[in-house]
Amino acid sequence: MRADAQACGIDFGTSNSTAGWSRSGQNALLPLEDGKLTLPSVIFFHAEDAHVSFGRAALADYLERHEGRLMRSLKSLLGTSMMDEHTEVAGRAVPFRALLAQFIGELKRRAEHAAGREFSCAVLGRPVFFVDDDPLADQRAQDTLEDIARRAGLRDIAFQYEPIAAAFDYESQISREELVLVVDIGGGTSDFTLIRVGPERASRTERKGDILASGGVHIGGTDFDRALSLASMMPMLGLGSLLRNGREMPSSPYFNLATWHTINLAYTKKAWSQIAELHQGAVDRPKLERLQSVVRERAGHWLALQVEEAKIALSNAPLAQIDIGRIAAGETVTLQRAELDRAINGLVTSVQQTVARLLSDASITAAGIDTVFFTGGSSGVPLLRERVLALAPQARCVEGDLFGSIGAGLALDAYRKFA
Repeated sequence: MRADAQACGIDFGTSNSTAGWSRSGQNALLPLEDGKLTLPSVIFFHAEDAHVSFGRAALADYLERHEGRLMRSLKSLLGTSMMDEHTEVAGRAVPFRALLAQFIGELKRRAEHAAGREFSCAVLGRPVFFVDDDPLADQRAQDTLEDIARRAGLRDIAFQYEPIAAAFDYESQISREELVLVVDIGGGTSDFTLIRVGPERASRTERKGDILASGGVHIGGTDFDRALSLASMMPMLGLGSLLRNGREMPSSPYFNLATWHTINLAYTKKAWSQIAELHQGAVDRPKLERLQSVVRERAGHWLALQVEEAKIALSNAPLAQIDIGRIAAGETVTLQRAELDRAINGLVTSVQQTVARLLSDASITAAGIDTVFFTGGSSGVPLLRERVLALAPQARCVEGDLFGSIGAGLALDAYRKFA
């Protein structure tokens, strides 16, 4: 079998993952769940038996209130100290490394099933920075991901920056040379590449000379979710309210519930005891009773999903409603886009500043950019898109496959690297 036939591209994402196999005249992305080309990066461990579900099925099992443990945004652990720690799953301590390996192994298995062949070589996508301003931690994150991929059965592994992979996908669709600013806003990071692309350049195996600059910042869609949750939902559970001693309510339970990969920390016995004590000393006890309801019902992921859906809705409409009946009977919350904009303004400013530095470092003026190519599930947030486009107002705005461009580009890169 040709080496390229055994080579795939894998985009292990914070929120969604894809796998691709480059074939002439066919969509590179492989169906991974019920005919869909994405697999949400979610695992659910059932408490009553040893069954493990993945992706949309995992979310459905959780929302149907099966007893168990939901885990999402595992990619966010790469490069952090938590990567070497354990967590409790079905009454036993499991290394976080093993959980990532389980998900990536399942992703590979599904890709092989869809393609009807084994994949032993792969190009894995990675953000420009797993960890900001810490090269050693960043390298550890890549090394960890490589080790996990080898344990999943991949023999030959290469890495590619995710925005460069997206550029390769865009390049396959154009007929002339362009200078493109790729803006990839994923679940955990925002990554950017300024690159020259075109039909003649596409055939080259070495593309370093085409890349004028790359950069990134550890801000993504899950950070937008957290900011919106802290601004709009957590105050309903007591964030910012007072204790009878005049002090403000401690923020740690709310930050845990608003952050995807720390939600389960709110369910520990220690956390429950702290919340019960806070309830006793609260001025506004009904709000703390809502907080207790969220923790008692283990509804943290459900609440985070409601906030995420509201964020997505506010990207396309001025208003969005959240039904919080699960924790407060008959109640709904109406959010306005202006609330989302206020909540994420600081994060978007950091993204905009990162792009501005990228252009400055490359000595490229706004007029020199032909196209701004958006990809990544969170690149559709209106405030973010508006701020980025303001840096290159004359450039053409192109929206790629928000969830598939990186995976398709990685598949192309795998074909070139391993053919």
